[in-house]
Amino acid sequence: MASYLTKEKKEEIFGEYAGDSKNTGSIEGQIALFTYRIKSLSDHLRQNKKDYSCKRSLIKLVGQRKRALRYLAEKDINKYRALIEKLGLRK
Repeated sequence: MASYLTKEKKEEIFGEYAGDSKNTGSIEGQIALFTYRIKSLSDHLRQNKKDYSCKRSLIKLVGQRKRALRYLAEKDINKYRALIEKLGLRK
């Protein structure tokens, strides 16, 4: 786990999006966690353009979030739309 992601921050993310901080398996919480990590890595890459391992990690996370969003859209379209709006994805 990366140093920027503390246990308290992770519990906060899951508490806000998954309904309970212990519910780490919920797809909404996982997507929110991916989004937080993507934003952190993007900020890092703006300052460190040649950090190629970080860039690879970012691309991998974007793919994981994309698959999770696709799964949520197929499972429950209303939760998908609410989560997209809450996270500020797809303007």
